[in-house]
Amino acid sequence: MNEFPASQAYRLLEPGPIVLVTTSADGRPNVMTMGFHMMIQHAPPLIGCVIGPWDHSYRTLRKTGECVIAIPTVDLAETVVDIGNCSGDTVDKFERFGLRTRPATDVAAPLLVDCLANIECRVADSGLVDRYNLFILEAKQIWIDDARTERRTMHHRGDGSFIVDGGMLDLRERMVKWRHLPH
Repeated sequence: MNEFPASQAYRLLEPGPIVLVTTSADGRPNVMTMGFHMMIQHAPPLIGCVIGPWDHSYRTLRKTGECVIAIPTVDLAETVVDIGNCSGDTVDKFERFGLRTRPATDVAAPLLVDCLANIECRVADSGLVDRYNLFILEAKQIWIDDARTERRTMHHRGDGSFIVDGGMLDLRERMVKWRHLPH
């Protein structure tokens, strides 16, 4: 085995697919790309997200306490990267990238129509934000595009390269300890 820098642990333990986060304040929506997130618990459904003061969305999320986590698929890969390479304080990303939206039900942030899924969230706990930039969000409403044919998501490797989901390994019958959870 070869030694690998501890500071690069995120490249080995990526938490899930790259997502887009929308926010809105004073009638002005924004969208950012995010790779640092994790599920925290099932009920209520809590999601941890690292969004720091270097992100334009940080101020809006602190102010409004709500956002949408949108899950893009591989057909949006270049757009997802480009969204992450500019700031909403100087660019209307919805216009620049032709992002189609629709209103959410429970939050002011818009849903992204071209994504596989959208999760409307409210901040449940901001106690770790000042120290770790970690927002604990509660999922309030989920929207899934069942008609979408492209369903493969992207996983960032931390160096500008991505892994794309492939086939599914179905081991549900072996997961006997967790059968009480909804499918």
